[in-house]
Amino acid sequence: MPGFFLTLEGGEGSGKSTLAAELGRRLEAEGRRVVRTEEPGGTPLGQQFWRYLRNPESPPLTPLAELLLFEAARAQHVEMMIRPALAEGAIVVCDRFTDSSVAYQGYGRALGAELVQTLNEIATGGLAPDLTVLLDLSPEAGLRRARSLESGDGATKTRDVIGGEADAFHQQVREGFLAIARGEPVRVVVIDASQAAAEVAEAAWGAVETALNAIQRL
Repeated sequence: MPGFFLTLEGGEGSGKSTLAAELGRRLEAEGRRVVRTEEPGGTPLGQQFWRYLRNPESPPLTPLAELLLFEAARAQHVEMMIRPALAEGAIVVCDRFTDSSVAYQGYGRALGAELVQTLNEIATGGLAPDLTVLLDLSPEAGLRRARSLESGDGATKTRDVIGGEADAFHQQVREGFLAIARGEPVRVVVIDASQAAAEVAEAAWGAVETALNAIQRL
């Protein structure tokens, strides 16, 4: 079977990390080779950038500088991890990818979707996901969920310079994600992330099975 590229998108507290783990477990139970990764922390370069974002003492970045650093980390990620895994026939499950840059920097930072999409194309060499699962949740609910965690990854992410932005910023991000979904309804499957985790997992698993079956029939 050829490689399959699955991305998970959504705002803060939408449950992407939990879903990535569950989908990876189910795919592996079916005998699939799964490579789980994330952005921007999927490579050592990306991890250094992520540490910068999480450090409250880091000097603030301009919106364009922030975007270019995400794209640099993405270019490294694609060439060093994602493309090689896909070439070997793996299913790559990636927590955030190009859609996050469109939503966060294009809409949230008001740089514009067109600029971000152009830089995405350059950074990825045209690589696009086979399927994207978008976990849609109101910013209020997502931030409340994330900030209620006293420890762990979710709590840490809400303290970075992006997760800590005002609610209005996160509403713009949500609108960006939904605009992407409207423009690419075949690739992007929207799931209501306010449901119980088990219901979200079942809906996402159905979308993944449908997409994998379609590729196998080609």
